Amino acid sequence: MRFMKKFVLCALLLGLTIGAASPVLAWDAAKQKNLGQDHVKMTWYILDYGKNKDVPYAIARKYYTNTAIKEETVDLLMSKFGLSPEVAGSLYFTEYGYEYTPDGKQFAVTYLRHYDMLGNEIYGTVYDNSTEATKKVFAALDPKHAAGKGAAYALGKAVSGKKATAVKTRTPARRVVRKKK
Repeated sequence: MRFMKKFVLCALLLGLTIGAASPVLAWDAAKQKNLGQDHVKMTWYILDYGKNKDVPYAIARKYYTNTAIKEETVDLLMSKFGLSPEVAGSLYFTEYGYEYTPDGKQFAVTYLRHYDMLGNEIYGTVYDNSTEATKKVFAALDPKHAAGKGAAYALGKAVSGKKATAVKTRTPARRVVRKKK
């Protein structure tokens, strides 16, 4: 009986660990890019980018590292979408899907999803042109914004890492040896 309790406890803990890690494991690690913090101290990551049917796209994630912005978003989720304080208060990150024009000058949000710490979606909107409220709207791209940085990766224009600087090396001066006569 004691063995069975330990086994069930281990299985439960393993399941919770896998469940908690699954949102992180869902994306190709080679494509993930840390964009750092924006002007309001929110931390951004690019999770995926590329082309889908010749349409450039990127997926970005914003972590709520600024409590004031998180509180504003929680209030919005409660007032506009009717979420309970418990559900809205569990907000941990928001994920954005971006679509770009082929020239990379404009973008549209294709979806917006809010998640809790375990990666469970608490609210989302898909912009698929099915209604006026979910119409995709293209706007000018700011290269300093997460959408702009995502476009650089999606269009293959991003520089990975810092540019390597050429290191100048000196060759030692050669000593001229003269023959004695």
